[in-house]
Amino acid sequence: MPFAQLVIGPPGAGKSTYCNGMHQFLGAIGRKCSIVNLDPANDKTSYPCALDVRDLVTLEEIMSEDQLGPNGGVLFALEELEENFDFLEEGLKALEDDYVIFDCPGQVEIFTHHLSLRNIFFKLQKLGYRYCT
Repeated sequence: MPFAQLVIGPPGAGKSTYCNGMHQFLGAIGRKCSIVNLDPANDKTSYPCALDVRDLVTLEEIMSEDQLGPNGGVLFALEELEENFDFLEEGLKALEDDYVIFDCPGQVEIFTHHLSLRNIFFKLQKLGYRYCT
Protein backbone atom coordinates (compact mmCIF):
# COMPACT_ATOMS: atom_id res chain seq x y z
CA MET A 1 0.00 0.00 0.00
CA PRO A 2 1.72 3.22 -1.14
CA PHE A 3 1.62 6.35 0.99
CA ALA A 4 1.72 9.94 -0.22
CA GLN A 5 1.24 13.61 0.54
CA LEU A 6 -0.76 16.02 -1.60
CA VAL A 7 0.88 19.41 -1.17
CA ILE A 8 -1.64 22.18 -1.84
CA GLY A 9 -1.80 25.90 -1.20
CA PRO A 10 -2.00 29.23 -2.99
CA PRO A 11 0.65 30.31 -5.50
CA GLY A 12 3.85 31.41 -3.80
CA ALA A 13 2.99 29.73 -0.48
CA GLY A 14 6.08 27.52 -0.56
CA LYS A 15 4.67 24.22 -1.84
CA SER A 16 7.74 23.36 -3.91
CA THR A 17 10.08 24.53 -1.14
CA TYR A 18 8.23 22.25 1.28
CA CYS A 19 8.50 19.34 -1.20
CA ASN A 20 12.25 19.90 -1.49
CA GLY A 21 12.63 20.05 2.30
CA MET A 22 10.61 16.87 2.82
CA HIS A 23 12.66 15.09 0.16
CA GLN A 24 15.87 16.08 1.95
CA PHE A 25 14.47 15.12 5.38
CA LEU A 26 13.14 11.74 4.28
CA GLY A 27 16.40 10.98 2.51
CA ALA A 28 18.35 11.88 5.67
CA ILE A 29 16.37 9.38 7.74
CA GLY A 30 16.71 6.66 5.10
CA ARG A 31 13.19 6.70 3.68
CA LYS A 32 12.83 6.38 -0.09
CA CYS A 33 10.90 9.36 -1.40
CA SER A 34 9.87 10.55 -4.86
CA ILE A 35 8.27 13.82 -5.88
CA VAL A 36 5.64 14.09 -8.60
CA ASN A 37 5.11 17.53 -10.11
CA LEU A 38 1.45 18.00 -11.03
CA ASP A 39 1.87 21.73 -11.75
CA PRO A 40 2.42 22.43 -15.46
CA ALA A 41 3.44 26.00 -14.60
CA ASN A 42 6.27 24.81 -12.32
CA ASP A 43 9.14 24.66 -14.78
CA LYS A 44 11.97 25.23 -12.29
CA THR A 45 11.72 22.64 -9.56
CA SER A 46 14.32 22.76 -6.81
CA TYR A 47 13.87 19.05 -6.13
CA PRO A 48 14.62 15.94 -8.18
CA CYS A 49 11.41 15.27 -10.08
CA ALA A 50 10.59 11.56 -10.41
CA LEU A 51 7.53 12.22 -12.58
CA ASP A 52 6.52 15.50 -14.19
CA VAL A 53 3.21 16.47 -15.80
CA ARG A 54 5.29 18.67 -18.12
CA ASP A 55 6.50 15.49 -19.81
CA LEU A 56 2.90 15.00 -20.93
CA VAL A 57 1.86 18.59 -21.61
CA THR A 58 3.45 22.00 -21.06
CA LEU A 59 1.73 25.22 -20.14
CA GLU A 60 3.53 27.06 -22.93
CA GLU A 61 2.17 24.67 -25.58
CA ILE A 62 -1.37 24.96 -24.27
CA MET A 63 -1.28 28.74 -24.03
CA SER A 64 0.02 29.18 -27.58
CA GLU A 65 -2.03 26.46 -29.28
CA ASP A 66 -5.34 27.06 -27.52
CA GLN A 67 -5.07 30.81 -26.90
CA LEU A 68 -5.52 30.38 -23.13
CA GLY A 69 -4.10 32.37 -20.26
CA PRO A 70 -2.06 30.81 -17.46
CA ASN A 71 -5.03 29.81 -15.27
CA GLY A 72 -7.00 28.38 -18.19
CA GLY A 73 -3.86 26.58 -19.34
CA VAL A 74 -3.42 24.92 -15.93
CA LEU A 75 -7.06 23.78 -15.98
CA PHE A 76 -6.63 22.39 -19.49
CA ALA A 77 -3.40 20.61 -18.50
CA LEU A 78 -5.14 18.90 -15.58
CA GLU A 79 -7.93 17.80 -17.93
CA GLU A 80 -5.25 16.31 -20.19
CA LEU A 81 -3.67 14.51 -17.23
CA GLU A 82 -7.05 13.16 -16.15
CA GLU A 83 -7.76 11.89 -19.68
CA ASN A 84 -4.26 10.38 -19.88
CA PHE A 85 -4.18 9.00 -16.36
CA ASP A 86 -2.24 5.99 -17.61
CA PHE A 87 0.78 8.34 -17.97
CA LEU A 88 0.63 8.97 -14.24
CA GLU A 89 -0.25 5.39 -13.34
CA GLU A 90 2.68 3.91 -15.28
CA GLY A 91 5.09 6.46 -13.84
CA LEU A 92 3.93 5.70 -10.31
CA LYS A 93 4.39 1.96 -10.83
CA ALA A 94 8.06 2.59 -11.51
CA LEU A 95 8.40 4.27 -8.10
CA GLU A 96 7.43 0.99 -6.39
CA ASP A 97 7.26 1.50 -2.60
CA ASP A 98 8.61 5.04 -2.45
CA TYR A 99 6.80 7.57 -0.28
CA VAL A 100 5.36 9.95 -2.88
CA ILE A 101 4.92 13.70 -2.57
CA PHE A 102 2.60 15.32 -5.11
CA ASP A 103 3.41 18.98 -5.75
CA CYS A 104 0.05 20.42 -6.86
CA PRO A 105 -0.79 23.64 -8.70
CA GLY A 106 -1.87 26.60 -6.60
CA GLN A 107 -4.69 28.14 -8.64
CA VAL A 108 -7.82 28.28 -6.52
CA GLU A 109 -10.00 27.42 -9.54
CA ILE A 110 -8.78 23.82 -9.54
CA PHE A 111 -10.27 23.34 -6.08
CA THR A 112 -13.38 25.54 -6.20
CA HIS A 113 -15.08 24.78 -9.51
CA HIS A 114 -13.05 22.31 -11.54
CA LEU A 115 -13.14 18.52 -11.11
CA SER A 116 -10.04 17.17 -12.87
CA LEU A 117 -7.61 17.30 -9.94
CA ARG A 118 -10.25 15.87 -7.60
CA ASN A 119 -10.87 13.06 -10.06
CA ILE A 120 -7.13 12.38 -10.29
CA PHE A 121 -6.98 12.16 -6.49
CA PHE A 122 -9.88 9.67 -6.50
CA LYS A 123 -8.11 7.57 -9.13
CA LEU A 124 -5.00 7.54 -6.94
CA GLN A 125 -7.14 6.13 -4.11
CA LYS A 126 -8.38 3.39 -6.43
CA LEU A 127 -4.73 2.51 -7.11
CA GLY A 128 -4.35 1.93 -3.38
CA TYR A 129 -2.68 5.19 -2.38
CA ARG A 130 -3.22 6.39 1.16
CA TYR A 131 -2.48 10.07 1.36
CA CYS A 132 -2.77 13.16 3.48
CA THR A 133 -3.02 16.74 2.31
